[in-house]
Amino acid sequence: MSRRLEGKVALVTGGARGIGLATAHAFAREGARVVIADLNADGAREAAASLGQDALGLGVDVADPASVTTMIAAIIKAQGRIDILFNNAGIGANTPFLETRLEDWNRILGVNLTGAFLVAQGCAREMVRVGEGGKIVNVASLSGQRDANGRAAYGSAKAGLELLTKVMAVELAEHAINVNNVVPGAIETDIAKIMHDQATRAAYGRLIPMTRYGTPEEIADAVVFLCSDEARYVHGHTLNVDGGFREAGLMFKRDAPAPSA
Repeated sequence: MSRRLEGKVALVTGGARGIGLATAHAFAREGARVVIADLNADGAREAAASLGQDALGLGVDVADPASVTTMIAAIIKAQGRIDILFNNAGIGANTPFLETRLEDWNRILGVNLTGAFLVAQGCAREMVRVGEGGKIVNVASLSGQRDANGRAAYGSAKAGLELLTKVMAVELAEHAINVNNVVPGAIETDIAKIMHDQATRAAYGRLIPMTRYGTPEEIADAVVFLCSDEARYVHGHTLNVDGGFREAGLMFKRDAPAPSA
């Protein structure tokens, strides 16, 4: 059976661990030549080594235009083209609105929104140069779709990214470049294992219809679909992979007692 991404060059930012690394492995499994870029350059190289000799690991600060330019130049030198971008690099914060400092606001928007813009623009320019189309998947967030405490900066950045994706989709359609978002729900990453205590896990268990965390591999499978020819007519779309979390409202068990009058 042919692999869905055979011969494609795929860039994964923030790929040294978590969802990015799982997606890099999924891309490689489907035949892509993978480039992993991360602020942790050593981690990117180690992650690339785990994929085999065709993979490339690079350091990048996505919020720094010069760093992004250098990364893209290195990819073109090594691989000649970029066919797929998984725009995954990001940072989070959980700070109350009244306590959010301007420097933290600027840093979070700089990475999650401006950084995503810089990488997507640079990759899209290379896709246009080659003239054979491409796929871009940005990582949006539930925090950009609905209210959440402590998410003033992060939620604003991700909401902006969701709209940026729509603008990109409209403008890049003529170049046969599909642009979409993926929105992970609560995912069982190494960071979640450290940061989410039992109370947090219990809360998610009540709010997610599927009553469990997702896995990085489940996000990766969705991204592979969006980057494959199977999704050739999926464009400007936001795909939530969240166990039904976004759509759920009031949920209660069937055997719960009826409220008294």
